Amino acid sequence: MENHEHLEHTETPKDMKSKIWKTFWILTALTIIDIGLYFVLLENHSLAKNALFILLGIVKAYYIVSIFMHMKFEAKWLVNFIIYPMLFVVFLIALMLIESTFTASIR
Repeated sequence: MENHEHLEHTETPKDMKSKIWKTFWILTALTIIDIGLYFVLLENHSLAKNALFILLGIVKAYYIVSIFMHMKFEAKWLVNFIIYPMLFVVFLIALMLIESTFTASIR
C-alpha cells in the first residue's frame, strides 16, 4: 500500500452551511450590482464597461468554484492543476484577439 502522507487535504469546515449562505448573499449582491450597472451604463459602449463586467464575472466564478464546488478545501496541487491550464487558455484567447485586431488593421 502506498504512503499518501505527503498529500495535504484540508477538511471541510464544520460551519459549511453558514459559509454557503454567506456566499449566496455575496453572489446575490454582486448580481444586483451587475444588473444595476448594466442598466446605468446601457448607452455607454466601452472597453472599461466590458472589463468591469468581466471582472465581476470572475469574482462571482471564484465564489462559486471555491465554496459551492469545494475547491477552496482541496489540496493545493489539485487547485493548481485545474487553475493553471485555464489561465493558459484565457491568455491564448487574449493573444488571438490581439493578433486578429492587428491583422484586421493591416488589411
